[in-house]
Amino acid sequence: MSSKDKVAVVTGGTGGIGTEICKRLSQEGAKVIALAYSMKDEEIKQWQETNGSDIEVKLTNVADAEDSAKVMNEILESYGKVDILVNCAGITRDTTFKKMTAQQWGDVIDTNLNSVYNVTQPIWNSMLENKFGRVINISSINGQRGQFGQANYSAAKAGMHGFTMALAYEGAAKGVTANTISPGYVETAMTAAMREDVRDMIVSGIPMKRMGQPEEIASAVAYLAADESTYITGANLPVNGGLFIH
Repeated sequence: MSSKDKVAVVTGGTGGIGTEICKRLSQEGAKVIALAYSMKDEEIKQWQETNGSDIEVKLTNVADAEDSAKVMNEILESYGKVDILVNCAGITRDTTFKKMTAQQWGDVIDTNLNSVYNVTQPIWNSMLENKFGRVINISSINGQRGQFGQANYSAAKAGMHGFTMALAYEGAAKGVTANTISPGYVETAMTAAMREDVRDMIVSGIPMKRMGQPEEIASAVAYLAADESTYITGANLPVNGGLFIH
């Protein structure tokens, strides 16, 4: 696998999974730009020192269409192209639907789903014109099977794959692919913060008897981003240890 001399943008690029995706694409030879929502200059510097000084960090609110377009156009002007786009930004606002507020619904839809439009649309034409592009959307197992207390999150993550499938049809003849990755439970700061008994219950239900590693999601991204994966489009790749087999 190789993404040598490609330009890659990763939304949510400084999060647990996003960081590993940035590192892996950089190792594969891509120039990587991580999009983050809010970081101080010192935090950016520390992140780069830990994960790669050659990975650029840009601040943007991907839930805002105008802000997203501004940043994506800046990247196009700086590098002349975006070859790989990984939509990884995401938040949760979990609660049962009977208690869910419009704000909780809207925040998740805006950040997890509307962001995919906001970031992809400004660079889509350039991918078609260049006759090369990889759009990779990081969805979730809960977009495939649903989850109690996650009507907003499940709807957004399912919507991501609907977007993937439509985009795959539009890009296929131009050499632009669109694919989804749907992780199961992954070892991140979020899952590490769970109570031990809750974590144990989750792991006991996973056939592989462990959570996934962020590096394993990054490996799937590298596979779909590579030049060699040109005939794969519209797919939803599950990386869930057998927790949901469809």
